[in-house]
Amino acid sequence: MIVGGGTAGWMTALALARMGPPHAPHISLVESPDIGTVGVGEATLPTIRHFNRWAGIDERDFIRETQASFKLGIEFRDWREPGHSFFHGFGDHGPEIAGLSPYHQMIRLGLGDALDQFSLPAQAARAGRFAPPSDDAKSLAATYSYAYHFDASLYAAYLRRLAIGAGVAHVQGRIDHVARNPETGLIERLSLDDDRSIAGDLFVDCSGFRSLLLGGALDVPFEDWSHWLPADRAWAVPCAGTDAIEPYTRSMACTAGWRWRIPLQHRIGNGHVYASAFQDDQAALDALIDGLDGPPLAEPRHLRFRAGHRRRFWAGNCIAIGLSSGFLEPLESTSINLIERGISLLAQLFPTAGLDDVLAREYDRHMINAFAGIRDFVILHYRLGRRTEPFWQAMRAQPMPDSLADQIALFEASGEIAIRDPESFGEPSWAAILFGLGATPRAYHPLADREPADAIERHLARGRTLIAGHVATMPPHRQFIDALAAQPISRS
Repeated sequence: MIVGGGTAGWMTALALARMGPPHAPHISLVESPDIGTVGVGEATLPTIRHFNRWAGIDERDFIRETQASFKLGIEFRDWREPGHSFFHGFGDHGPEIAGLSPYHQMIRLGLGDALDQFSLPAQAARAGRFAPPSDDAKSLAATYSYAYHFDASLYAAYLRRLAIGAGVAHVQGRIDHVARNPETGLIERLSLDDDRSIAGDLFVDCSGFRSLLLGGALDVPFEDWSHWLPADRAWAVPCAGTDAIEPYTRSMACTAGWRWRIPLQHRIGNGHVYASAFQDDQAALDALIDGLDGPPLAEPRHLRFRAGHRRRFWAGNCIAIGLSSGFLEPLESTSINLIERGISLLAQLFPTAGLDDVLAREYDRHMINAFAGIRDFVILHYRLGRRTEPFWQAMRAQPMPDSLADQIALFEASGEIAIRDPESFGEPSWAAILFGLGATPRAYHPLADREPADAIERHLARGRTLIAGHVATMPPHRQFIDALAAQPISRS
């Protein structure tokens, strides 16, 4: 039984339905037609492609149905200081050099500020071009990946059609009461406001910030991280698009937070995440509206949230997926990634032989680590810049998690990057943010000096030339989308 629709609910429903016999359970999804979803337009990580394949989604159909565009990474404007920008691309910055990560040679040669030049996705994104990566592992075109931007409401509706077609029972109604077994504490049934009652064995809470089952009925406490991530509100509004569709998300640092810009085929999604302790709601809305590319297409939506997660993600016979389990500001487009990870874990640990708390403990362990790893990566963006507004000074002054403090200290001392959560962000991602924000290591690996500096400079220059040549062969992003969407789809 899945409680709540939206992106999390329908992703979960479709994925479980696609597990197939004998593992696919009988699935019902309950949602109220009177309760809207948070989805305001989504940017994703490359892992979304794995989920779509698992769910049997054809990319061409997906692009058409969700008005999607392609995403090669994120451009960060004004984060180090006003007027400065850098790029977090979905790819590496070149192969190892003499057995070492290329970043050691870049530190040695003082090329940290030129990191984007060695990133094929960064250069393609800035040129407004896109083509999928090559399957040939030896090709330069195999050194990057991509994700999507899409309309979250259209995506949820698309998933709903597919899930219902795969056998998921769709129940519309508002939940009035959650009944629990008085002896075991397990959830037994849901009572709707029209006197219907629905029983279930396993419940997945996708009810959004309300956390109707895990936080409400089961009273699982919330681990509050707002002392590390004090941004607690956001405005979101779509606006008219432009002729070009940039193949990247843009994040722009502001007085007390940051703004996002997500280009889709039919519009641009915009938002402003901010800390209410440092900026009032009207000032934040004014900053968002003033920065739009075109006229607003709807009334701005106002969201309130807290950073953190439930202390347990699986309690009894209830698993929370999506916002019902926790929230981290969408600075690195991790919201849907966390949904994917929750679904994948549920499929892996699905209690086909009956409930066993060892499954819940393992699920919790993975999800707690996932949230902590992304938390550290998000906090990193606020720690190293030189902006002078009170919000930014406070962010740099406050204590940070020991795990992040150790990561920054390691990089500054040696140029090394320790990857503790490889399922979200790897070494190229950490390097992009560290170098982009101006981190300057005091040392690099001593073996980097084995290669003559002039030979390394020639090697890197060749790499830049190869990247520029490949980017020139890629079609404009909009042209690629139009050609892909025009291709026929073979339906079996």
